[in-house]
Amino acid sequence: MCEEAKLQEWAKGVTSRRELGLMAGAVTLVACAPADLGESDGASQTAAAMGISESAVTFDTADGVMDAFFVHPDDGRHPAVIIWPDIGSLRESKRNMARRLASQGYAVLVLNPYYRDVVGDQFTDFADFIDKGGFQMVRPWREKHNAQTIGSDAIAAVAFLDAQDAVDGQRGVGVHGFCMGGPLSVWSAAAVPGRIKGAASFHGGGLTRQDDPMSPHRTLDRSDAAFLIAVSQDDDARDPESKTIFAQAAEAAGRPAIVEVYAGDHGWTVPDSPVYNAVVADKAFADLLGFYGQYL
Repeated sequence: MCEEAKLQEWAKGVTSRRELGLMAGAVTLVACAPADLGESDGASQTAAAMGISESAVTFDTADGVMDAFFVHPDDGRHPAVIIWPDIGSLRESKRNMARRLASQGYAVLVLNPYYRDVVGDQFTDFADFIDKGGFQMVRPWREKHNAQTIGSDAIAAVAFLDAQDAVDGQRGVGVHGFCMGGPLSVWSAAAVPGRIKGAASFHGGGLTRQDDPMSPHRTLDRSDAAFLIAVSQDDDARDPESKTIFAQAAEAAGRPAIVEVYAGDHGWTVPDSPVYNAVVADKAFADLLGFYGQYL
């Protein structure tokens, strides 16, 4: 999982890391833009050149009004995907990741997992998260996340997506998350079995909780989804049994599951993460596209 002690270690030299994170975010976005675009004057110009439309949206949930970021191809109807962010929540690096996926033919909704307490971006990047004492800020917000609350959020998010002209309601919905978003994605799949057909976790923590009867791995028999569980190498070194427990739970539930350890440390997929690894992140993205292509 994303641990406070690890982030404090990353905080050394944080200014240079912020610069690197911003550059990585730009690379992520421009990498999927048309080859003749050249330098972008901003994310909206790049998005337009990529043939996608985007907007900030809100919709009702059982607990209030959730704010989110919605991006999709300009034309046609497409399979929908929900993204649960990592501990840093909504911010530009997550919007860039959604734009990249939308450019591949998906209608993508990035949720604000902290909407019960705050609206919009709370951190610009992980460097800002460290500077603001992010763990202390988000701790009371995260305490409201459990199988029931996340399940009701997922139901509301799918209902929102199914009402959008850009979404193909005949195709399955995908959901994936990063860090804390991994277990939220598994809970989401259990909550909306008729619609969510693929769920993925990238360096997700807390997927196999020994003393929790609603641990994500214990909800797989409620789901109709296939699973892609991408484990970071350092998380696996610390808890090598977790991947086996999840794989065995999926087999017992009769759910297809790919459980793989990647050659990146926790956070390797996220452009503003101090341990972002572009090569391994591109592999994860390609694997996600193949996974969604098969199951949605």
